[in-house]
Amino acid sequence: MKKFYKIFAALALSLSLLAGTSFAAPAWQLPAQGKVFTDEAEQIYIADKMGKLLREQFKIKFDAPSGWTYEKFLVDGVPVERLVNPKQKKSSRVVLQLHGGGYVGHLSDWYRDFAIKQAVMTDAHEIFMVDYRVAPEYVYPAALDDTLKVYENLLGKFNAENIIVFGDSAGGNLALALSLKLKEEKLPQPAMLILLSPRTTFENNLPSRTENADRDLILGKHNTKMYEAVFNPVYAGKIPLNDPRLSPIYADLKNLPPTLIQIGGYELFVDDGIELFKKATADELNVTLSVYRQMPHDFGVLLPELDESVKSFMEIKNFVNVHMRPISSSVR
Repeated sequence: MKKFYKIFAALALSLSLLAGTSFAAPAWQLPAQGKVFTDEAEQIYIADKMGKLLREQFKIKFDAPSGWTYEKFLVDGVPVERLVNPKQKKSSRVVLQLHGGGYVGHLSDWYRDFAIKQAVMTDAHEIFMVDYRVAPEYVYPAALDDTLKVYENLLGKFNAENIIVFGDSAGGNLALALSLKLKEEKLPQPAMLILLSPRTTFENNLPSRTENADRDLILGKHNTKMYEAVFNPVYAGKIPLNDPRLSPIYADLKNLPPTLIQIGGYELFVDDGIELFKKATADELNVTLSVYRQMPHDFGVLLPELDESVKSFMEIKNFVNVHMRPISSSVR
């Protein structure tokens, strides 16, 4: 099992090493358009960039944009990082980021950089990142317990209706697990869940797990060890893989907050998003599903320069503005 930890840990490290020797000082801005390719050229570009991502071994140092506040602290023993957007001082919006990485990768510089994008696209004043415990040392419910502690801490500072929960890949699974736990504990739900390429079942019997094995250039067979690791989810521990606590497509989703699901048409988890949408619709959840044509797993996080990613960011921005009240200074 430890070899799977090393695989995802290497990916998390690679994410923190990509994109040059230093992050630029100015804050990211949502562009009007990203890079546009023909279908074939786009797949070649993705394959080339992903190959470089996995090969790169140089380190970078994350630097918060000019004027932004960046700090690290503990919440009941859980490592948390906070970024403050100086351009949104009047905004009451707060983002809670739950990073991906197969439940075995820690928070990385890549996710710190993506946090800047999340704050900008949502017009949030603050964003909190949880460096939850990971497998194989810590299995379910370690990550959920850590995340719940941080969320409860946020409830002491902010109105739940102002909190936006982002989760990608395993972080998307964790976001759903958090929301289900909040319902169980009768705690206030966040304003919304934004799920990017979420893994919504720990089982591996959905068709896209095999049908997209050659097309997903992130988790597919082109990265053999990562593909194998998908089929050996160590975070589950001894819990059955179809348990609703791990596989929320089997959970009661009633009364969860408005949810946006974004998935790539070529990814291993495309059926995860579709099945979640079906279950959420049956449970009368306010849910939106968008499938981005020919995109691999976690495309918005890993390939933010592509036009499809820019469109996904615009969709997130619009979704947030539709489901939250206008920016105000209602932080309590």
